[in-house]
Amino acid sequence: MALVTFDLFSALIDSRTGGSAAFAGLAAAHGWDVGGADLYDDWDARNKASQKDLPHDDAAPWVSFAEHSRRALAATYAARGLEADPTADVELLLGSLPDWPLWPDVEAGLAAVGRSSRVGVLSNVDDELFARTRAAALVAPEAVLTSERLRAYKPHPELYLRAREAGAQVHVPASARDTRGALEAGLAVVRVRRPGHRVDPAGPQPEHEVDDLAQLPAVLARISAGG
Repeated sequence: MALVTFDLFSALIDSRTGGSAAFAGLAAAHGWDVGGADLYDDWDARNKASQKDLPHDDAAPWVSFAEHSRRALAATYAARGLEADPTADVELLLGSLPDWPLWPDVEAGLAAVGRSSRVGVLSNVDDELFARTRAAALVAPEAVLTSERLRAYKPHPELYLRAREAGAQVHVPASARDTRGALEAGLAVVRVRRPGHRVDPAGPQPEHEVDDLAQLPAVLARISAGG
């Protein structure tokens, strides 16, 4: 059975909704007049930049997703002139992961895909953090391909190449950087359209897109048949 991997923080989890709620709680606790979504967007962009800048070679020390998150939070606070302990606050932020909601089509969609394919995850995350999410119960542990396991971060090609070596054949992203990275690494891609995400107009375009994961089995069948 083909291994179909899904991105965690865009295709499966509505991370902006979950993360914004967590940041709203932090802002309220500190007495800050700043929106949770604003803080999330700032932190998320810095977190992605930190991951992108990590050297991907065997000699480079590994940096966990949790540490990238802490560095990004420290930079966010510094840029905004906010006084707080980023180490303590990132523990609260990542501790909220069990509350971050799945998109409404995920549970039924993964079950449908699982009738004809192996369901996996390909994500920039640590193993222990993935285990906290609502997606963890829907995926077999051996099919979870994290950055911690593969020792690479999106959008670096090495992550996708190592995923292919681990058996991934089709990837289901939502974000522009994930779509581009998977396509450039030669994975078959079926992009799921999620609010707030667009493809990169300057990059390769996915041949297949769906609006709902319920549409995915039919697309996978066409890919398997060479269509």
